[in-house]
Amino acid sequence: MKITQESDYAMRIVLFLCRLGVGKKIEAKAISEAEGVSLRFTLKILRKLTHRGIVASFRGVHGGYTLAKDPQEITMLDVIEAVEGEIFINRCLNSKEKCNVQRGNVCAVHKELARVQRNLLEDLSSVTFKKLMGDEQ
Repeated sequence: MKITQESDYAMRIVLFLCRLGVGKKIEAKAISEAEGVSLRFTLKILRKLTHRGIVASFRGVHGGYTLAKDPQEITMLDVIEAVEGEIFINRCLNSKEKCNVQRGNVCAVHKELARVQRNLLEDLSSVTFKKLMGDEQ
């Protein structure tokens, strides 16, 4: 599995907003410039984060973006899934039609990859953005 550039940028954008603090609004252009992400890509990411309730958006003259949750409540898994959708490290874990286990076979590969995926999801969900902020200091 590879974390896409979009997920990487999303995590950086969320961390940037965490540093500002909950409730402090900032324009997408300022986020874009601070994180070195094109404005168009920043807006695309912010829409996805807003849709998942991680970020809140405000329109108008005093509009902008802010965190919708406390950094302690936001995990790396939340952000990656907001951008990528549900994580599957192998297609057979996502699609039962593509898995030998569903055809009556016992697939050791499937079972082991399922274990690895469970560990990955647990690891990603254990890293909050509050922890990431603490690791910077």
